Amino acid sequence: MSEIKRRDPRTEWIARNRLHPQHLEVLAELGQGVASEWMGSAGIVRRNPHAVGFMGPNGIKRIDRSGVQQGAGGGGAAKSTAQSKPLVEIEAPAFLVAVVPDLSGGRLSSHDRDLLGLARQLADADPERRGAVMAVVVGAHKEDSYADAGVDRLLHLESPELDGYAPEARVGALVAVEEAWEPRHWLLPDSKLGGADLGRRLAVRLGERPATGVWQIEADARGEGGSGWRCTARGAANTLDIQRPLPRVVLALAECAEPVSETRHAAQPLVLAQPLPAQLSRIEDLGPVAVDPAGVALAEAEFILSAGNGVRDWDGFHRAAKMLGATEGASRVAVDDGFMPRDRQVGATGIWVTARVYVAVGISGAIQHLQGIQSCDKVVAINMDSGCDMIKRADLAVIGDSAQVLEALVALVEQEREEKRHAA
Repeated sequence: MSEIKRRDPRTEWIARNRLHPQHLEVLAELGQGVASEWMGSAGIVRRNPHAVGFMGPNGIKRIDRSGVQQGAGGGGAAKSTAQSKPLVEIEAPAFLVAVVPDLSGGRLSSHDRDLLGLARQLADADPERRGAVMAVVVGAHKEDSYADAGVDRLLHLESPELDGYAPEARVGALVAVEEAWEPRHWLLPDSKLGGADLGRRLAVRLGERPATGVWQIEADARGEGGSGWRCTARGAANTLDIQRPLPRVVLALAECAEPVSETRHAAQPLVLAQPLPAQLSRIEDLGPVAVDPAGVALAEAEFILSAGNGVRDWDGFHRAAKMLGATEGASRVAVDDGFMPRDRQVGATGIWVTARVYVAVGISGAIQHLQGIQSCDKVVAINMDSGCDMIKRADLAVIGDSAQVLEALVALVEQEREEKRHAA
């Protein structure tokens, strides 16, 4: 039998063309899965630059722009990619680095993940005396990807007194954690979502002088301060960088470090040996205040109804957003055409969003737009084109006229509300 390798040009073309309807099927036949790699005609290994985790020739990590693998939660490809990462287990850590994430909306934000990446730098600096990153989660949460974010130990503190705005009770809970494990460092996000206030309160209770506005840490070659690290923080209204030895309590800014992406960690649960002390809080939380979704910033919105070039009935779109209680967004085309204001543009050239639910109405899915929604949990696409990139990215796709779909959705919501009123 001849050892000459025969080529199938059409199959190779489909393997390279991620927009072809048979793209994934051909990759599976070639045994490449979604992370494609094949031998070219000249004997050179060809790689799909859209595969998750592919390192380019300049050391730049490539991502899947189409969202096939970024496709969030329930996608088998996303799960298999996470499970393929090497598992790191630290059985007997020399010390602990405690991280208290904001968990806005019950999920890890990009700021929280940056903070966990910073904690990993501190924990993994000495290979012979490795530390462990302990995430201290206060109150209810909905996150299930702590292992992929770099957490070795997970402590969940639950109590009715910790729900809502309860800074005094939360500080008391963190002090109990301090007494039980004595972490080497406490890291909190220097944000308006609660981390900045909680971190300063904790520093006062521990008698520490915190470092605020930290955006970088580095090994302390001069050996000052005893921690072995120095930090650089923003000061003087963000016009000056201040360097000092790294203290125990650190309040860090977003992008303070690279988030963990190459490894999985054990995220072993921890439990306090003693019950949380009873807190006599002087603050009573009366619950959240109703907010008009139109006034919510896109970066903070959890439910976004976004319009694109395929929307023709704009009155129906606005009515649907109001009826559903969603914050309005738009693609660049809709903004450039004057249908939506510039501050509602979603994408790499607009605003990056982290919504729990993102509904794309008449949006085909340009690369820049898909980049801006890659952190959304669930994406719903309403589009006439079943082969567009947004349909491939979506967790749920509705093929049809957007005006008719939104009208039917509004009718269902009105019917349900009417039934609830009659039942009451």
